[in-house]
Amino acid sequence: MRLYVNIDHVATVREARRTDEPDPVRAAILAEAGGAEGITVHLREDRRHIQDRDLRVLMEVVRTGVNLEVAAEKEVVEIAIQARPMQVTLVPEHRQEVTTEGGLDLSSPNTFQRVREASDRLREAGIRVSLFVDPEPEAVEASLRVGAEAVEFHTGEYANARGEAKGRELARLHRAVREGRDGGLGVHAGHGLTYENILPVAALPELEEVNIGHSIISRAILVGMERAVRDMRALLREAPARISEPGTWVPPLGY
Repeated sequence: MRLYVNIDHVATVREARRTDEPDPVRAAILAEAGGAEGITVHLREDRRHIQDRDLRVLMEVVRTGVNLEVAAEKEVVEIAIQARPMQVTLVPEHRQEVTTEGGLDLSSPNTFQRVREASDRLREAGIRVSLFVDPEPEAVEASLRVGAEAVEFHTGEYANARGEAKGRELARLHRAVREGRDGGLGVHAGHGLTYENILPVAALPELEEVNIGHSIISRAILVGMERAVRDMRALLREAPARISEPGTWVPPLGY
């Protein structure tokens, strides 16, 4: 199970004052020192957090790999091609949202066409393409038709669910992960994952990678980036032994 640490919210704090600190590049270096297998950043069209300069410097100093999230729009896709990260994840993007609210709607002909065109451009440049999608069979099938090499399943509904709904959302995620893997896709997950809810997800044997940002950055403010990443890394490592039946939701103490 690979851990990719999303450092967007380090830049969010910096942009709140339009200053030069905290530096997301330094955060990336510390995340790698704490055991992260990669760094994720989202270069939004409105540049609300990560800036073009951040991406340029990250590409020079990150020693693991950069997963660059962008919308399927020409400007940011061309920037991605110039930067040449290890992977580009195409994501939906809306100016009014606080954070990404769901997966790409590949059932929409317009969205499907834009994503396919962006995916083709990226693959022609030799960049691995992943799509951020909801954990549904239709999304897996559409991702295969687009020609993606991987999918990242949106775990927001799992993260927000309570009680019996938590178990249903975990089972839904598990089915999608298996379908993606059976189809030959790399299978990743992310959004809303925390120290409290990660264990059942990390115990899914077919899942290859998780992308976690807000929870790690929040903890890092209190204990430091390296320790926050090490703590999450330990949970990922322990998950298979602590969850006896993969795909089963086990509430943490006090949940």
